[in-house]
Amino acid sequence: MPLSPVAGLGVGAGWRPSVADDLLDLAREGMTFSEVVAENVRPGDLPPLLVEALRAGLTVVPHGVTLGLAGGTPPDPARLHHLAALAAATGSPLVSEHVAFVRAGPATDGTDELHADVLEAGHLVPAARTSDALAVLVDNVRLAQRALPVPLALENIAATLSWPETSMDEADFLTALTEATGCLFLLDVANLHATCSALGGDPRDLLDRMPLDHVAYVHVAGGFTDPQGVYWDTHAHDMTDDVLHLLTYVVGLLGPAGPPVLLERDTDVDGAVVRAELRRVRHAVAGAAVRA
Repeated sequence: MPLSPVAGLGVGAGWRPSVADDLLDLAREGMTFSEVVAENVRPGDLPPLLVEALRAGLTVVPHGVTLGLAGGTPPDPARLHHLAALAAATGSPLVSEHVAFVRAGPATDGTDELHADVLEAGHLVPAARTSDALAVLVDNVRLAQRALPVPLALENIAATLSWPETSMDEADFLTALTEATGCLFLLDVANLHATCSALGGDPRDLLDRMPLDHVAYVHVAGGFTDPQGVYWDTHAHDMTDDVLHLLTYVVGLLGPAGPPVLLERDTDVDGAVVRAELRRVRHAVAGAAVRA
């Protein structure tokens, strides 16, 4: 069982420029875990407030969103170099990304003149969960692992579609991935809730079969359910009770002293919102500890 490099760091919040002052205050007050969107930060020019937070003892994980490891082409060496340099600049013990593809083309051998331009999806697209797609993903993950100076953790995304060719469920797919590559698992309970809301299934049943012994840390985020009963994974609203209950269930499985939990909030965010949502996360974690 691979030990999480950030085990025991408790509850933290993702670094966002709009609340950098508040996050620095939280770091000085004892928050020890955060995450920065890798594409938004230059390794040689870290934001001054982030540097102060690092000096205050904050562990910051670079979190990539554009690598596209489930795509049909190998990961871009420049993107990998950026992640590696950022991990070194922040002194991070790991890097994280997603089990997704984000672009298509061009052919690596230059033969596809019709589709020579790269097509960007603009969001994280789920892989077809097949043996062939898994083989491509495994190869790409291994390439990334060789290029990075620290372990790589991969996150389950919020999927709103399932490809017709799919032959295994998400739990089997992620377990096969971690077994083949030894990568760590970034478990996003809000994404799992969103996926099951869109495609059906019981998130607890899936969780019980996921590679929980590989979990590096846990994501939680907000969203809302509209009047038609559709859940929207916005990262811009407060967390729903369903997501918090799922978090409590996860912490009960992993143990309250296990992998840390990170709150993601991307827009409509200020210091008061972050503190209020962090209190709700801590309450959910504490509830799991009481039940344990």
